[in-house]
Amino acid sequence: MNNKERIILGIDPGTNVMGYGVIKATGNKAEMIAMGVIDLRKLSDPYIRLGRIFERVTGVIDEYLPDEMAIEAPFFGKNIQSMLKLGRAQGVAIAAAIHHSVPIHEYAPMKIKMAITGNGSASKEQVAGMLQRMLHLDEKEMPKFMDATDALAAAYCHFMQMGQPVTDTHYSGWKDFVNRNKTRITKL
Repeated sequence: MNNKERIILGIDPGTNVMGYGVIKATGNKAEMIAMGVIDLRKLSDPYIRLGRIFERVTGVIDEYLPDEMAIEAPFFGKNIQSMLKLGRAQGVAIAAAIHHSVPIHEYAPMKIKMAITGNGSASKEQVAGMLQRMLHLDEKEMPKFMDATDALAAAYCHFMQMGQPVTDTHYSGWKDFVNRNKTRITKL
């Protein structure tokens, strides 16, 4: 791993509360720059929520100028409607990054938990506690919503992967995404 400074934005997609975390990585050291949530609970229209996600993620990108974005992949649950909504939220966050030419790295929730705690089925509290220790965060820096620490975990997971070959999905832009997903895309 070289000593070049990199800013990594982590996103924990959500349709009610979306988390974000930003770290600065220099060599083998990382420090938290920011973390927070995009609270969408007061917006009842799902399309207005998606618009707000795009606006707010764009705002975070404009403020912190990340070199890369790490995003948690949607997990496969039993509720199809929830998965669809979560996938839309993730897609809009990805679109905001692509719009700003920020490379995207996608990590499964289990991989993120494993990277942070060594346990792929760790609780959100265990992930938050481990991040607090690893990044030397004060108790008052810990957020009310664990979505923020989940996003920070995605960023930190990517930081840990930077010195190793990346095995998760990475797209350099829309054309790369389309080329690698031809069977999932239909033409209108």
